[in-house]
Amino acid sequence: MRNYLVFFIIITIFACKTPSGNAQYSNHLANESSPYLLQHANNPVDWHPWNKETLAKAKAENKLILVSVGYSACHWCHVMEHESFEDTAVARIMNEHFVNIKVDREERPDVDDVYMTACHLATGRNCGWPLNAFALPDGRPIWAGTYFPKKEWIGVLEYFIKTKEEEPVKLDEYATELLAGIQQNGRISFNGSDQVFTQDNLSNITANFLKNIDFKKGGRAGAPKFPMPNNYQFLLQQYYQNGDEKTLEAVTTTLDKMANGGIYDHLGGGFARYATDDKWKVPHFEKMLYDNSQLVSLYAQAYQVTKNPLYKTVVEETTDFIERELMDKNGSFYSSLDADSEGEEGKFYVWTEEELAAIFQDDNQLKIFSNYYEIYKKGNWEHTNILHRKKSAEEVAKISGITPTELETIIADAKVQLMAARDKRVRPGLDDKVLTSWNALMLKGYVDAYKAFGDAHYLETALNNANFLEKEMLQKDNRLNRNYKDGKSVINAFLDDYALLADAFIALYEVTFDEKWLYKAKDLVDYSIAHFFDEKSGMFNYTSDLDPPLIARKMETSDNVIPASNSVIAKDLYLLGLYFYNQDFMAKSKQMMHNMSSSIVDSDQPNFYSNWCSLYGMMVHPPYEVAIVGDNYATLKKEWQANYLPNAILLGGKNEGTLELLESKLQEGATMIYVCQNKVCKFPVEEVGEAIKMLD
Repeated sequence: MRNYLVFFIIITIFACKTPSGNAQYSNHLANESSPYLLQHANNPVDWHPWNKETLAKAKAENKLILVSVGYSACHWCHVMEHESFEDTAVARIMNEHFVNIKVDREERPDVDDVYMTACHLATGRNCGWPLNAFALPDGRPIWAGTYFPKKEWIGVLEYFIKTKEEEPVKLDEYATELLAGIQQNGRISFNGSDQVFTQDNLSNITANFLKNIDFKKGGRAGAPKFPMPNNYQFLLQQYYQNGDEKTLEAVTTTLDKMANGGIYDHLGGGFARYATDDKWKVPHFEKMLYDNSQLVSLYAQAYQVTKNPLYKTVVEETTDFIERELMDKNGSFYSSLDADSEGEEGKFYVWTEEELAAIFQDDNQLKIFSNYYEIYKKGNWEHTNILHRKKSAEEVAKISGITPTELETIIADAKVQLMAARDKRVRPGLDDKVLTSWNALMLKGYVDAYKAFGDAHYLETALNNANFLEKEMLQKDNRLNRNYKDGKSVINAFLDDYALLADAFIALYEVTFDEKWLYKAKDLVDYSIAHFFDEKSGMFNYTSDLDPPLIARKMETSDNVIPASNSVIAKDLYLLGLYFYNQDFMAKSKQMMHNMSSSIVDSDQPNFYSNWCSLYGMMVHPPYEVAIVGDNYATLKKEWQANYLPNAILLGGKNEGTLELLESKLQEGATMIYVCQNKVCKFPVEEVGEAIKMLD
């Protein structure tokens, strides 16, 4: 069976599309809030949401379950919708023989993870979205694949219909085999050894990171190229520790190439999901909140290290994009923008030379702009032009016979004209649901931007978002909701929501010294221990013990585009252990690191554990506890935070507050800076520069 089905698998590409519905049909998705589910609410396929009623229906009718997973900005999801799910003949087969369930992977990553693991195990290949999984009436998967053209999809459906009728025992065998693999996948064992975290291991980890870097084009070697912000945050941390210019080069080459490439929106700011080529030129045009939030943090931190004005521009333009396209008036952030408009991928973002000539009218301006952004009459991508840069401003100015200042003015004017023209186009679709974990990443991005640039607007935006999350997503018992749309939150949060929000609240405390945020971070971690912690392994489950159980309870341990929830909460535990002098938190964090250590140290691909690697670095070089206490704390705090100092946590205020680490540190008539480790402090100083020198 597997060989037959694998033949039809086409590995999916991330993209996006706004599908057209058919109002003559209506199914069980009509009352859902997810934009992705609503896109399918008028399919002739009788889709159901994932809930206990739907699962009970499958058992009662003894039908196979078809779980189809995707997300609003998924291009191939919508291709398959148009080809198959809007086709009445295909729908008739699906409705007669299956209970059909649509899942938004962004709302229900737990369901997605179970059936995605089934896909990996069943096919032995990489899988993507749309994810189409076949399961027994009890939910145990039989097989899973990705995108299928219509003819092949019908063949797959007929195969399972026939097998259920003629060889049902075979399906049960498939399910038994897959379930065992799913339940074992990602489970981490308790490591009882007390190995030491060493600089030698850390150096080897960093060396293995660098082996995978494309030092000419940036990113990992080959195509496609994905922004993986946490990889470069780890390398920045290591550059701070080891001073190796090659480590910094890995970061700056990547950031420069991304910022000048087509993956970056040179008119409106913000980054697309990834580049399909090896030069960052051709983007997969969808824009995701989780990418852009983390890239704001990364570029802000890289600016602190390098003071490269390009990085500041990227942060400014990306946050402008976020606020213009993805921010609600209530302070929350939406999830994504599609890649497609008017049925074409990238149509909103690309240009023909004729379009540009009609907009600019000045031939010299067109010539200079074309030289600057590599515009050609025949196009640089599928007969159109993606704005990207190969030449420096100095080179273009010299070729054009003008000064760099004149060039800057010409390009700035041209971009204003082009944006005005682009704003008249049909816009890409918007997924306007709000997710707690993704909002936490953006909150952290604004905090990091405030640290780097000191712009009060960044802090104000961060606080507005934090207040929204506190009001709408956080319950009185510290339980979180995951999603929010149209005033409703209907899904219990997962571990990443707790871990990333705690991380963001810790960061918010550091820039405000408002202890409220630090205590809320601790409350979230305490709640996570109560409802997600696995005593046997010392790790955290992805789902709460309050949720209806799936066929497997998974743990998220590998860092991907978004760091793994276990690595984030391990870091939360470590930092809060320092702030509150909480030995239980510290012990749990170190045990988690022990559990993961061999996987990280022995791997030649440590980029899959990049956030764990950052924590490993903190355990090799424990952070200093830096306290700023006194009337002038705000000025000194702002001066301190303009620097990139990953080996220190910051606390303080006008008074000593409630933290044990601040006891007896207020000196009347002075604002003092204390640099401490393990509650042992060096002689206090009054100047930031002197305190920084104490960080060995």
